[in-house]
Amino acid sequence: MTVQAHIASLEKKHEGLEDELQSVLASPSTDDQAIAHLKRRKLRIKDELERLKGSTRH
Repeated sequence: MTVQAHIASLEKKHEGLEDELQSVLASPSTDDQAIAHLKRRKLRIKDELERLKGSTRH
């Protein structure tokens, strides 16, 4: 998989997690741990995206 393809894949996952997070936040019965877990996953993907995008600029 090329770096660009990996970036595209991670961007799709990040968008999917954002959609899932918004859905979970709209539900009053969601526990804080589930929200925190989604936010951590989303942040890890964002960090990986930034690292990959930074490596393609050099």
